Amino acid sequence: QVQLVESGGGLVQAGESLRLACAVSGSTVSIYDMGWYRQTPGKQREVVATITSGGTTNYADSVKGRFSISMDNAKNTVYLHMNSPKPEDTAVYYCHGYISPVVGGIATSPSDYWGQGTQVTVSS
Repeated sequence: QVQLVESGGGLVQAGESLRLACAVSGSTVSIYDMGWYRQTPGKQREVVATITSGGTTNYADSVKGRFSISMDNAKNTVYLHMNSPKPEDTAVYYCHGYISPVVGGIATSPSDYWGQGTQVTVSS
C-alpha cells in the first residue's frame, strides 16, 4: 500500500529557511508527478509547487523565487525548500503524488495519493 509520509514542518521566523520532505513508502511504485499543496482554515487547498518525473517544475506565483521543489528519485522523496518564508505562508502543507503501484512487476493504473499534512507556522 502506497503511503506518503511528510516531515519537516514547524515554527520558523520570517526569513528563516525550512525544508519539507515527503517520502513515498509501502510499495514499489512508478512516480508520475508529485507536488506540495497548502491549506488554511476556511480556504480551499491550493497548489504550491509541482514536479514531474522528468524534473519539470511549476510554482504558484506567490512562492516563485522563494520556494523550490526537488525530487530524489533514488529515495522516492520530494522536497520543498522554503526560502524567505513570510507569515502568509503559514498553512498546513500536504504532499501529493500521482503514482502507479507496481504489482508483480507490472505497473497498475496511477492514482492520487496524499500525505497527512504538516503544519508550517511563520512568525513575523
